[in-house]
Amino acid sequence: MSYTPPIDEQKLVKDLQNPRTAKAGFDLLMRTYGEQIYWQIRKMVLSHDDANDLLQNCFMKAWNNLHNFRGDAKLSTWLYKIAVNETINFLNKERTRNNVSSDGEDDFLLNSLEADEYFDGDEIQRKLQEAILTLPEKQRLVFNMRYYDEMKYEEMSEILGTSVGALKASYHHAVKKLTQYLDKEEI
Repeated sequence: MSYTPPIDEQKLVKDLQNPRTAKAGFDLLMRTYGEQIYWQIRKMVLSHDDANDLLQNCFMKAWNNLHNFRGDAKLSTWLYKIAVNETINFLNKERTRNNVSSDGEDDFLLNSLEADEYFDGDEIQRKLQEAILTLPEKQRLVFNMRYYDEMKYEEMSEILGTSVGALKASYHHAVKKLTQYLDKEEI
């Protein structure tokens, strides 16, 4: 996970909700969280172009709904939740467009990864991505958040609305399935 400079989220929220400082606050919001959220989305959709579009959608939705932010959760958690929902909606539309059931493998994502000019991974990275794509969507999301972003279960729980125990179980099952898949592939 990339380093995020410490910011005063309460001050940022006040700046965002004040018409005189909203633009500057939003610029800080995008600079502070943009890269982290981009990579969270990218790990789910794999394509740079799709991730970029979804990131823009996420920030537009955040901008349009700032007046609804109550501060019950951290601002970063709220943004992650928007990003996760946007990504899941996108993936569901892509599955429909590609005639794939929600519990089927997302081969269309692997095809987009292979065609993505920004993917510079080697064969091992490709195999890992292939293995991750065999996971059910929720397990894939939990695995990416925990393994790549080193996110705490408590924060994932706020974002995903799932209990910490269920997230730990989901991560454990994901790791087990990935290990079995990669052992079978003899990497």
